[in-house]
Amino acid sequence: MFLRRIARPLLARVKESTGIVGLDVVPNAREALISLYKQTLTEIRSVPEDEGYRKAVESFTRHRLSVCEETEDWEEIERKIGCGQVEELIEEAQDELKLMGHLKEWDAWGIPDDYECELIENDAPVPKHVPQHRPGPLPAEFYKTLEAITTNTLPKKDDPAIEAGAPN
Repeated sequence: MFLRRIARPLLARVKESTGIVGLDVVPNAREALISLYKQTLTEIRSVPEDEGYRKAVESFTRHRLSVCEETEDWEEIERKIGCGQVEELIEEAQDELKLMGHLKEWDAWGIPDDYECELIENDAPVPKHVPQHRPGPLPAEFYKTLEAITTNTLPKKDDPAIEAGAPN
C-alpha cells in the first residue's frame, strides 16, 4: 500500500528529451493537456452544433481528456492516445485553439441569408488534365426495380427476388 501511494510517484520515469529538435520536455505535460483540452471544449461551443468540425473536435478532445484524467503516467497517456509524444499533443492542442480563433474571426460558419450561389453552365471543353467521372451503364435489374417501385408493383416477400436458373 505504501509503495503504491507514496513511492510510486517518486519512482516514475522522468523524460529527459523528446528526441525532436526544438521540442522541449514539458515536466507537467498531463496537467497542461488537461487544461488545453478543457479550454478546447469550452471554445468549440461557439461553433454551430451541426458542423462536422465541431463534432470531430469534441469527439477526439473528450476521448483525449478522459485518457489524461484517468492516467497519471505520461508514457501510458502517449500509448493510449497513440498520436505521438505528450509534448506533440500539447502543440497540437495549442494549434487547434489558434485555428478556432481564426475560424471565429473569419466567421467561417456564417452564410448570409441573401447569399446566392451562381451556377455557370457552358459548353466549353473540359481540359484533358481534369479528371472526369463518367459512370458506366447501370444493370438492367436496376431499371426493373426502379419501374417496380414507381408503378408500385413490387414482388411479394414470398416471391424469390431472383428465379432459379434465370441469368443474372
